Amino acid sequence: MPTKRHALLALVLAIPLLLTACGGKADSGFTPQAGVLQIYSAQHHNVTQAWADAFTAATGIKAQIRDGEDSSMGHMIVEEGKTSPADVFLTENSPAMTVVERAGLLAPVDPATLGQVRDGMAPSTGKWTAIAARSTVLVYNKDLIREDQLPTSMMDLAKPEWAGKWGAAPGGADFQAIVAGMLADRGETETRAWLDALSRNAKVYQNNIATMKAVNAGEVPVGIMYHYYWYRDQAGDKQGSANTALHYFGGGDPGAFVSLSAGGVLASSDLPTQAQQFLAYVTSPAGQKVLVDSGSKEYVVGKGAPSDPALPPLDSLDAPKVDPFTLNSDTVVSVMTDAGIL
Repeated sequence: MPTKRHALLALVLAIPLLLTACGGKADSGFTPQAGVLQIYSAQHHNVTQAWADAFTAATGIKAQIRDGEDSSMGHMIVEEGKTSPADVFLTENSPAMTVVERAGLLAPVDPATLGQVRDGMAPSTGKWTAIAARSTVLVYNKDLIREDQLPTSMMDLAKPEWAGKWGAAPGGADFQAIVAGMLADRGETETRAWLDALSRNAKVYQNNIATMKAVNAGEVPVGIMYHYYWYRDQAGDKQGSANTALHYFGGGDPGAFVSLSAGGVLASSDLPTQAQQFLAYVTSPAGQKVLVDSGSKEYVVGKGAPSDPALPPLDSLDAPKVDPFTLNSDTVVSVMTDAGIL
């Protein structure tokens, strides 16, 4: 009897058309290898490859990675449905995972794996777990603005006095995850008002790195981004961040949102035991050390596993309390489209 991987060849050939329609990026030449653990990943490739290599070295289980981006890969898995070759799905931000979860395609994560991560690092449903975390920050140009002149809340950027003075990359999955957190924390009315102000007042950049470099160059005094791009640049040649510093909003503010990179096992997996083993490895102390050693500067989420010492402690960020299961990327896309941003 042919496996679902073979039966999927026709569907795999059709997927690039779907991705083109969605505007996403994925490895259109991908062919799944029979008997090999299939990891669909929207995480940074070097991080996923490091996890896969270490897992194979520890267990002898071979893994194959298919790279993509959060939204397009999540919707691709939903389109593939129960015939998806994917055994494991890894995301940069959790809203893409909830798309797959709401489609009923995820298996429950082994309780022992959930027990390895810190409190609040998995949804109330137990259908996936965090594998890493990244914090929202305000990057500012030290030559243009003093820290005591910065807004006390990210919501303040909607005020007229900030018009033309801040930048962001609203077209990316990272920013859309921040909006998802705002929606869950502040509700749709307040979020729509903030997005309307963004469409009028903010300078739009391609991604987090472009936002950071624009602030560093003095194009705008401040910008919204994730923390780890700044720490990676600071650990290198600092060409994109030498004139800047980071401001953490704290206080449960939407600007202190911590986004979870997520890992889940597909209910239709041909290799469910190996898939659960992989997720257990990624969240173990050994797997979390692989994350730190990769130089990604993302936060670890495993109990007793230290993050990169350059980062402020995750527990000190005072992020808003949001159940990641409630983060809905489809609603985010809808309100951002209504605001004329997407």
